[in-house]
Amino acid sequence: MAHVLVIEDDRDIREAIDDSLSATGHVVRPCGTALDGLRELASRQSDVVILDLHLPDLDGATVLSLIRADSAVPVVVATACDTESEIIRLLRAGADDYVVKPYSVEQLEARIAAVLRRGAGQAATVLTIGGLHLDAEARIASLDGVRLQLSRLEFDLLTYLAQRAGKVVTRRQLLDHVWRSEGRSLETVDVHVTWLRRKLGESASTPRYLHTVRGVGIRLGAPEDAG
Repeated sequence: MAHVLVIEDDRDIREAIDDSLSATGHVVRPCGTALDGLRELASRQSDVVILDLHLPDLDGATVLSLIRADSAVPVVVATACDTESEIIRLLRAGADDYVVKPYSVEQLEARIAAVLRRGAGQAATVLTIGGLHLDAEARIASLDGVRLQLSRLEFDLLTYLAQRAGKVVTRRQLLDHVWRSEGRSLETVDVHVTWLRRKLGESASTPRYLHTVRGVGIRLGAPEDAG
């Protein structure tokens, strides 16, 4: 399952993509304009973006450059032009893949799966941050040489933060990518972060690894990186 942001001005195409991808378990957020799509991307992290190049308010190539200026999210562009020069231009501008209109939803699903596999292959599976050691594939975590007894959600939460060590992650990002649920409240994240802190031997008032950035989110860093 992936969170898919669809930026497409054609209502029929947008609804067809939404219906088909939702039926296979993806969470789809459809937008009809470039600005709506950019706002949605800024407010919630997506796993992949489907970007039409012919939008009513901004040229799709401009939207692609704006996305790339701030995000590494995979982007699959939909273009009506299949010339080699156009495809090369889009890929050099930051597109991860493309589909040529008219395209089938089955082809789009295959393109999405391909870019997500490539992205998954880039994620580090063994991480060491200070005295914290995680093996994502073996699902083993230890702190200062002592194995941590974590629930599935606690391990997923810790791994997601560790793979983004030094960066602030919002509670909404954690809900979207760890819980993969839009029906839970943000307080769910707070409760699990509290439980995780206890297992790491810290608290919100005396953090070692999990640092709260007030009004923004959580940053994981080694104790010597605090500050």
